[in-house]
Amino acid sequence: MVGLEVHSGSEIENVVAAFATEPHCGLIIAPNVVSFANSDLIIALAARYRVPAIYPFAFYAKAGGLVSYGFDAAEQFRQGAGYVDRLLKGAKPADLPVQHPSKFELVINLNTAKTLDLDIPPQLLSLADEVI
Repeated sequence: MVGLEVHSGSEIENVVAAFATEPHCGLIIAPNVVSFANSDLIIALAARYRVPAIYPFAFYAKAGGLVSYGFDAAEQFRQGAGYVDRLLKGAKPADLPVQHPSKFELVINLNTAKTLDLDIPPQLLSLADEVI
């Protein structure tokens, strides 16, 4: 595993292009501001260089990425709304427990898998929350 730190779209393109020359490579996209701001570029580069990639949120797979696995962002916002409600009713922030994501979702894009000549095992497909 190699960590590739990037700060801009041009750095992403250079790193993916160089990384794609390695045999049997794949990308794991971390959830951060740079990857969010460049999500379309990352998906396009993975397709152009035929590099399989796993992404942190469902919108990546829905936009053409291969696989996404991460917490359900909508559920996180619902939990946040519950915190706001409790605060508005007088709860002290220090008294509220830390909540971790409790719902995760797996989305697999079979169209992208086909383009990459990848076979997704039926067992993995059966575990997916959504198959595109």
